[in-house]
Amino acid sequence: MYENREAMRPRALLVACDTGEYDVESSLAELYALARTAGAEPFGSMTQKRVSPDTATCVGSGMVEEIAQFCKAHEIELLLFDCELTPTQVRNLEALCGVRAVDRTALILDIFAKNARTKEGRLQVELAQLQYLLPRLSGRGTALSRLGGGIGTRGPGETKLETDRRHIHERIRALRAQLALVRRRRETRDRRREKDGVVTAALVGYTNAGKSTLMNALTHAGVLAEDKLFATLDPTARALKLPGGFSVLLIDTVGLVRRLPHHLIEAFRSTLEEAAQADILLNVCDASSPEAAEHLKVTRELLLSLGCHGTVIPVMNQCDRVPALRELPVIGGVRISAKTGEGIPDLLRAIEAALPARIQHVRLFVPYTQAALLPRIRENGAILSEEYEAAGVAVTAVVGPQLYGAVAPYLTT
Repeated sequence: MYENREAMRPRALLVACDTGEYDVESSLAELYALARTAGAEPFGSMTQKRVSPDTATCVGSGMVEEIAQFCKAHEIELLLFDCELTPTQVRNLEALCGVRAVDRTALILDIFAKNARTKEGRLQVELAQLQYLLPRLSGRGTALSRLGGGIGTRGPGETKLETDRRHIHERIRALRAQLALVRRRRETRDRRREKDGVVTAALVGYTNAGKSTLMNALTHAGVLAEDKLFATLDPTARALKLPGGFSVLLIDTVGLVRRLPHHLIEAFRSTLEEAAQADILLNVCDASSPEAAEHLKVTRELLLSLGCHGTVIPVMNQCDRVPALRELPVIGGVRISAKTGEGIPDLLRAIEAALPARIQHVRLFVPYTQAALLPRIRENGAILSEEYEAAGVAVTAVVGPQLYGAVAPYLTT
């Protein structure tokens, strides 16, 4: 029997405590998108200005009473708080309002748990969940042993949550050990890439900015691209051929949000570091968003905290939605539409111009006796032109350090 999918979504009330630390309106708009991605139906929002959150219920007693009445009148099933709640606050809010209370961090963890596909992704999500739950064990009593359903309840499972601290600590150590092994393998692979002269370019930026759509447009990778936050958690790498013939390795990465929970940053550090260590970083943002400048800033600050050393190119995506943007300068960046293809040639040229110095354009004269060198150049670099002469082949090529020694004897001025 057909059922209305929207009707199946639990109704949620968004609640914010405005202490002046951040822009509450922008943060609530982001919480709205997070709620939709998690499968909830935001039905309204309430905000209270306070000097600091109430230790018992986050917002004041009057606001709690108003929330309880609103939940009863409109059949609200879920309270989503735009901050991190303590176990005491959760318990009190649920008792007073009669509905489940979930904070921003738990909501993001829930989305990550739903979207993780690879073994590494699932390990990272479970580690973040346990780190979030560990300080909340005391005071939760039997609540941890309940099996729930819906938003905020996806997690490591009953058998792990009802164990004591010692067992959770052991599980965290085991997860960290497995992730450390994955990290060592990645570092070995990255060293091999560097030795082979492979240039990497990473798509970074705010979640839902269109990175996966751009990845598909550039490489036909077939990466999942949805109008949802955190649709991509697991990195994808594909070869990207540049106009001059040289290829780079393009990596799609997990998106970011402002006030990303530190549990996630720690758990996904190895994945984020892979992007931060790329030679070229494409900082993709949604040009149609009024928060575009802030989104670029959030990404830039996180990259700096991870030791980013590559060239960063701001990429203003979805410019087809903002025709006026075409007339505005983008310092050091490019305007594109991954959906329509507008600006893609400019982006490719910008990537090519940012290639590291170790990539060199050379002119060679290769004797026919050394013709086996030409396939090596094609495989590991790029031949831009070749002219066959009586004694050999005159070649213009792009080569990396792994080939430079081999072609050096045949360099011409």
